[in-house]
Amino acid sequence: MKGLVRVSQIIVIAGLALMILPKIFFDNVAPGEVGVRQSAVSGVLDDDLGPGWHLRVPGLHKIITLPTAYFFLDYTNDDLGPQEPLQIRTRDNNVVELDVTVPVRIKPEEAHAIVRQGNHIKDGDIYRYQKLADQTTVSVLREELAHLESNGFYSTEQRIKIQDEALAKLNLALKDLHLEAQAVLIRAVRFRPEYEKQLQQIQLNEQNKLLDAAKQQLATKQQSLDNYTNGTKAQASATEQEWVRKQADMERAYQLGLLASDDPSPGAARKKLAGLPPDQVAALRKQAAELFAMGDPEHVDDSYLIGIKNIEAETLEYKNRLTAEADGIDAKLEAQGEAMVAKVQGDYETKLNALLGQPAGKAYVAYQAAANVTFAKTLTFSSADGTPSVLRLRRFAEQFMGLAP
Repeated sequence: MKGLVRVSQIIVIAGLALMILPKIFFDNVAPGEVGVRQSAVSGVLDDDLGPGWHLRVPGLHKIITLPTAYFFLDYTNDDLGPQEPLQIRTRDNNVVELDVTVPVRIKPEEAHAIVRQGNHIKDGDIYRYQKLADQTTVSVLREELAHLESNGFYSTEQRIKIQDEALAKLNLALKDLHLEAQAVLIRAVRFRPEYEKQLQQIQLNEQNKLLDAAKQQLATKQQSLDNYTNGTKAQASATEQEWVRKQADMERAYQLGLLASDDPSPGAARKKLAGLPPDQVAALRKQAAELFAMGDPEHVDDSYLIGIKNIEAETLEYKNRLTAEADGIDAKLEAQGEAMVAKVQGDYETKLNALLGQPAGKAYVAYQAAANVTFAKTLTFSSADGTPSVLRLRRFAEQFMGLAP
């Protein structure tokens, strides 16, 4: 039982030691801070301490912490800081009120120098180095911004230029304080009320100048566009005319060929082509290949050189000639056939008449005629002797056949 109590006491004492010893021998540097170790023997050490736990000997070492974040010097009318707007007298003897913000911080690895100079001590709610930075900034800004004339504050280019120059001068002045400024931001510019009206008119004039310049640029661009449009139309028209010309040349070459001939008779162009020397024919084939975009002149045959109209004329002449020859042969054969038919018909009728002129023929004709004879159903006796002639059959038959008077 006594051993358990003894172990518990040891554990409690060890726990208390672990809680108290770090507080005694270690000091914590929080994130966003930088630490500086100050020794009672050797003074301020030359190294800055980053965030974390750092060893110190009680009574010998002291760790001083300073913020690493930017602190803002706001020269405005708001409640962000104790500073007030800057009153600047311009080069043209005009008073301007400026709202300016300057972000400042301790330069990296130089916090120990601030402590060595004693500027880490707080003067009220702010550090001494912040107060010195405020005084230095006001001095530099009043000196540098006073180089501008009144119109320079509403000119973006001049204002940015003077801000950059003021920032460079300010960092040179803050170098001995081991501080650095990130930027000089002019947030607002205010002139005296009477000058504000004049300034508004000046700014309006400047804007009108910019507007006139923009209009001039627009007119120039519009003129350039119109020239480009007109040039494009002219090029399109020229290209169209060139294409129409090429199309007309192609159509003329397609219809009439490439052989200039005064003889319009069919076949004259082909005869002329046959009479040309080979070099001229080759030149014509090359010309036709370029005109018709055929590439190889070997693909150009005689039809491209003669022309479709000449080929049509030759075809029509050949057709008409063959048709005329065929019509002549047809008329001749038709006349010969009609003559042969007439001759055969005449011979037939002559022989038929001769046969019909004989007694047997006459009997045959009478026989054929008798088949078509019809007597009246009622006979009328009109002869002198009272006997009808139809009853005298022999005489009637002879008369019918033409054998009796």
